[in-house]
Amino acid sequence: MTKLSVNINKIATLRNARGGNIPNVVEAAKKIESFGGQGITVHPRPDERHITYQDVRDLSSNVKTEFNIEGNPVAKFINLVLEAKPAQVTLVPDAEDAITSNAGWNTIKNKEFLQEVIQEFKNNGIRTSIFVDPDEKMMDGAAETGTDRIELYTEAFAVKYAEGDKTGVEPYKRCATMAHQLGLGVNAGHDLSLDNIKYFKDNVPYLDEVSIGHALIAEALYMGLENTIEKYLELLK
Repeated sequence: MTKLSVNINKIATLRNARGGNIPNVVEAAKKIESFGGQGITVHPRPDERHITYQDVRDLSSNVKTEFNIEGNPVAKFINLVLEAKPAQVTLVPDAEDAITSNAGWNTIKNKEFLQEVIQEFKNNGIRTSIFVDPDEKMMDGAAETGTDRIELYTEAFAVKYAEGDKTGVEPYKRCATMAHQLGLGVNAGHDLSLDNIKYFKDNVPYLDEVSIGHALIAEALYMGLENTIEKYLELLK
């Protein structure tokens, strides 16, 4: 079964819109786990506009499932991850002013940088994953960085699927197969939802984990958090 890691950034966004500590991100993470979620993902950004660095510290001592921290490996982020020691770190090349992640790594151009950062995390017992576009050249490059896994950036698939074009899954199938052959684990995320997750999961082999945040939290506004998580888990079987 493909694991579901729930990104709780949007819960922090709601809290920060008002100030204070409602909703509480630690309590939300505990509820998600109790409802069957198999992991918690956060993506702290340098301006701390949703998840804060203190949230990461608080979550690190409370998350009982897999804790996954995403972000651009600048010095401050690296230090935070080494302090929190999550199960997994996912490296994402997003600009500081990006609203959301919008591109994967060029694993060829950035190979030496990624090798150095990945080795530091691996030396500290943290599984590594790097965010990549569905480009077979980037799979070869990813393998050379020493990463444990890749996370396929799924926006292109989601856009085509919403337009009724199911061929958008094809490059993901090829890249997942290639990554597996190269000895890499396969994660996926970005714009996956209840509408498209089953088709993606059924057609992309070797899928270890999906990270879903924006859509899942939005769907939970209508259906409730527990019910929404249960629906994802059923579709990911």
